[in-house]
Amino acid sequence: MSDSESKLKPALLGKVKLPGEAYSPKIRARFWIVGDATNEVEGHSEGYVGIGRIELLENIERLGSMSQAAKAMGMSYKKAWKLVQDLNRMYVEPLVIKEHGGKSGGGTLLTERGKTLILEFRALEKELTLFLEAQSSKII
Repeated sequence: MSDSESKLKPALLGKVKLPGEAYSPKIRARFWIVGDATNEVEGHSEGYVGIGRIELLENIERLGSMSQAAKAMGMSYKKAWKLVQDLNRMYVEPLVIKEHGGKSGGGTLLTERGKTLILEFRALEKELTLFLEAQSSKII
């Protein structure tokens, strides 16, 4: 067996995790949405929003806490906070805001733009899934 064959064999046997989401039985894919804020020097957005960042936003919305959202995803608060800062810089309007103190102790909230981004991503994901399922039936 050649080196190239031995590298392929585990992937064919399902022992190696393939990249991308399984959107259909025969097709895996990933997609990202690019932010609307532009870098003044390069003239385009510096970041992207993929499934991981969408899941972070969904957890923040569901739990109302950056700390709890990070914990639910198995990441540190520091990493979650950095991702949120990056997300907020990628858009003209912030996606996430922090409320300080108060009777309930503050929390982390999604703005309307953050909620809309989740809906847009999930709608696109649904359309992509339907398309890829149809294309998958054409593959031998």
